[in-house]
Amino acid sequence: MTPRRVCFPLLGSYYVAEKVVGSLVGDEVILPPPITKRTLEIGAKHSPEAVCVPFKYMLGNFIEAVELGANVLVQMGGGCRLGCYGEVHRAILRRLGYDCEYIQVINDHGILSLIRFIKARYPQLSYLHICTVLYLAYEKARAIDIIEDYLRKNVGFVTRTDALERLHQRFLADLDRAATTKEVHQVKQDYEADFYRLDVQKPDKPLRVGFVGEFYVVMEPFSNFFIEKQLARYGVELHRPLTIAGTVQHYTFYNRHIRHLLRQASPYLTHAIGAHGTESVAQAVHFVQQGFDGLIHVKPFGCMPEINAMPALHRVSEDYHFPILYFSFDSLTSETGIKTRLEAFYDMLMMRKVHHA
Repeated sequence: MTPRRVCFPLLGSYYVAEKVVGSLVGDEVILPPPITKRTLEIGAKHSPEAVCVPFKYMLGNFIEAVELGANVLVQMGGGCRLGCYGEVHRAILRRLGYDCEYIQVINDHGILSLIRFIKARYPQLSYLHICTVLYLAYEKARAIDIIEDYLRKNVGFVTRTDALERLHQRFLADLDRAATTKEVHQVKQDYEADFYRLDVQKPDKPLRVGFVGEFYVVMEPFSNFFIEKQLARYGVELHRPLTIAGTVQHYTFYNRHIRHLLRQASPYLTHAIGAHGTESVAQAVHFVQQGFDGLIHVKPFGCMPEINAMPALHRVSEDYHFPILYFSFDSLTSETGIKTRLEAFYDMLMMRKVHHA
């Protein structure tokens, strides 16, 4: 029997958690190569022109992974058109001659729907085993969220960023090797102490910027031209509420979460607008209330939930004189243009801060 070699699309550092989930459905997990321009070029070449850029990146990931021997392709999505893209991916891959099993998980109800999906597809797996493995994956994702949240808030103020980057890579490697939740907690605890020992020279009132938008473009750094690293070079404390572990929790208790977001987004929204659009508006209001200096909103070109969020974001910006920078990404987006607009946004925030000091 041919070994089942499982592949997931890459999503930032979360491949560490994805590999754990992949062990449930295959004999081996094959990671796609790190995302490059080639990945996007391959995906865009074989994609319908009008689909969003996450679709193109994912298709590029799948093709590059199949070239490495993957034969089981897994995509998780839901809440927007991405939840319907699986059949299109499957059709494209078949047309290209790739004989692969394609598994699409519509994860509209968080961890509970994922457990039911896996059990229905692989009845030989016990509920205990499924829950144990998924909990390990969740804890790895949560450890990544905690460590990387600290990095986003402090990397711009560390005297030796090269040392911090090496420490981050060692953290991911050790987390990847952790085989139990106890080991995961120990890795997180050890590296938290290591990160806290780094020399951080942060001013009393640094520039604080929020980072919101569509799930994939927010979390996959290559797709947004490494906005987080660019802002770190300017000495910005960046806050990104959107995380994998948080998303799992929110979709597991979806109705309660939406009610909370709508209360927070009032009066700018009265109904949920799909995917993470509601969250983008609610977080914008939160950042205003917390006295942040500005907000960056990112989305793929044509992303309807985030397009729906933009009129509300404009009203928030106007009502509170709150600077918001909008980016829309596609396969033809210019990296130079992104960097230029980021630099101008930073200069404007600094002038405002000096003026109001």
